[in-house]
Amino acid sequence: MKKVLHIIKTIFVWLVVALAVCMMIFTIVSVNTFDRADRSLFGYKAFIVLSDSMSATDFSAGDLVLSKEVDPSTLQAGDIISFQSTDPDNYGEVVTHKIRERTTDENGNPGFITYGTTTGENDETIVTYDFVLGKYQTKLPGVGKFFQFLKTTPGYIVCIFLPFLLLILVQGFNSIRLFRRYKQEQLAELEAQREQEKAELAAERERLEADRLQSQQLMAELQKLKKQLDEKQSGGDPPDTPAV
Repeated sequence: MKKVLHIIKTIFVWLVVALAVCMMIFTIVSVNTFDRADRSLFGYKAFIVLSDSMSATDFSAGDLVLSKEVDPSTLQAGDIISFQSTDPDNYGEVVTHKIRERTTDENGNPGFITYGTTTGENDETIVTYDFVLGKYQTKLPGVGKFFQFLKTTPGYIVCIFLPFLLLILVQGFNSIRLFRRYKQEQLAELEAQREQEKAELAAERERLEADRLQSQQLMAELQKLKKQLDEKQSGGDPPDTPAV
């Protein structure tokens, strides 16, 4: 059971790590690429759809559209393009509409008449080549809404802060657990060392006691030999007397 729980916890931690890393990468890429007319990724530009002017046929508000940089002179009627609006009501905003026909503006610059398929009405201003950002390629439904949510404070907290906070808490718990295990192992090692020292001390005492007993035995044998020598000398012939 412990092994299963450990596997589940490991999988969960790695999922949190993957989610946090993906969110971080997505945030960095989106901030530096999405809705930036001057930025592209492999020739593609990403824009968030802000209205339902094309929802009748192609994409809706909140979708993320991908447009590829092309030569404006190759565009034809029926193509969908992303461009910077010159309409006073939304000047500078990125709009993705369909080309109705090719034309020129009042200064003779080539451009396009565009319209939204939902209403079918032409846009107020002509889109000249200078304002064309790319040709529509595909859409990512709902991704724009997610990116807009991500740029808000609640989105940052939910998608970035909380996963990293959870990861930090999990790693902190693991660090505390490893520290406790280290302290337990250290205490066990100290206890083993003390037991070894006690054993060595007991062995040293036994050795000293054995040396003491051996010394006593040798002393007893020496005293016995001395006594035997003394008895032999006292019971033998008297010493020789010199002649007169």
